[in-house]
Order: sequence, then structure tokens, then C-alpha cells
Amino acid sequence: MLKLLAMARSDVSIIAPEMLLLAYRSGVFPMADSREDTEIFWVEPRKRAILPLDGFHCSRSLAKVLKSGRFTVTVDTDFAAVVEACAAPRPDHPETWINHTIAASYRNLHALGHAHSVECRIDGKLVGGLYGVAIERVFCGESMFSTTRDASKVALAWLVALMRRAGYRLLDCQFMTDHLASLGAVEIARADYLARLAQACAEPPRLTLPEAYCELVGDGAGVAVGAASGSAGAADARGRGAAEGADNASSSPGKLIAQSFTQTS
Repeated sequence: MLKLLAMARSDVSIIAPEMLLLAYRSGVFPMADSREDTEIFWVEPRKRAILPLDGFHCSRSLAKVLKSGRFTVTVDTDFAAVVEACAAPRPDHPETWINHTIAASYRNLHALGHAHSVECRIDGKLVGGLYGVAIERVFCGESMFSTTRDASKVALAWLVALMRRAGYRLLDCQFMTDHLASLGAVEIARADYLARLAQACAEPPRLTLPEAYCELVGDGAGVAVGAASGSAGAADARGRGAAEGADNASSSPGKLIAQSFTQTS
């Protein structure tokens, strides 16, 4: 692991976006020892956790939650809040690897369109979500959080569904946990990961994740709302989704997602 002091920009230290993207394309990502630590180090695990997009384990209970519409799920509506929630102390993790430099760097990457978040809310309150970096057909998951049961599972289910719809090929989970394993994640060797990474980075996806969100919500409800994206592609996706979803207005996006996992499991 290479340890370095991040370069300062204005009042906040930040990692240059070009460096971050190059690191991800090389299979490397940054971490810190604590929230207040001013240094970062670069990590390349010998064993890498990935979640095969056709291997997501959607239990009956999770499918029921998805179909119920209990959570309102959005993409890129409050990236900063998701990062801060992921960095907050938890009973089982009193310290975080997301220091101020890393948080600022990903907010900057999000502003440039390279980082995305999935948010889960109940009655407008943010109760779960995840964020990560998108490069070509790869999504490198950074962190997730949940303050309500099933919120992080729902966020991950939506992410997998969006990636499949958009034409992504690789979901990087970095380190294996029992939680990820229960949802279908597997551990592979570094060399295998790098080979899959190179293949997935060879061409762009069919859609961006916000565009896939607009298309999915349009297909599920006849109206696409909630994704924060001003691109022309996203606008086109909204239009297509609304038109294509007119005949599917009785099916919610959550029901469509649950059905898609049932059909492929």
C-alpha cells in the first residue's frame, strides 16, 4: 500500500479526479485510517469481492419489500448526504475510512458525472443508500448504509437492476462481508478481477445509471421522476420511459425489479 499526503485545493484537500479514475481503472482505490486523518493510502486487495449481476440473491422477504413500495428509491438526488451517512460512526464501526479528503474527492467526482448514489427514503427521510464510481461498464461500490431494516438491501437491488438495464458488466464490492455474501457476492483473485475490469472498461454502457433509472421508472409507472441529471440522454430516456411505460402503469418499478430477479434466479 502506497501512503501519500493528498494535494490541497482551496480549504479542503482533494484527490485529483484524473488520479482517482486512473486508480479505479488500475484496480486500486483510496482509504484512510480515520475520519480526521489527513493522509490516504491506496489499496489493491489480493482477493476482490464482486457481485455477479446475474447472481444477485433476492430472497422472498426482500422481493416482498421491493414489491411493497415501502421505500422511495432515487438516484443522485443527495449524493453528499449518502457519503456523510456512510462516514458516520456506527455501533459496530465506531471509526470510518472515509476522511474529509475522500469525501470531498467523491463529491467532486459526482459533480463531474463519474460518481453516483442510490437513496432510499421513508416519508421523505433518508434511511439508506450507497455510492460508488462508474467507469465504462464497471461500478465500483464504495460504501452503503442503513438506519432502517432492509434499506441497504433495497438500494443494492436497485443498483444491480439499473446496471443490468444500462448494460454494465462488473460490480466491484472491494472486500467481502457476510452481508454481501448473503446477497450473492463472491470473492475472486486479483488477476481475475483485473482481467474482468479490463474487459468491462473496453466500451461504454448503453445508458448511464441516471438514464437507466429514468427508463426503469418510466417503464414501471408511466412517469419518470426522481433522477437528478440534466443530460440530453437522460431527457431522452425520460421520454422513452414514459412512452414505453404507458402500458405498464399498473406495475411499480419495485415489482418489475423483484420479478426480474425471480426470472433469473
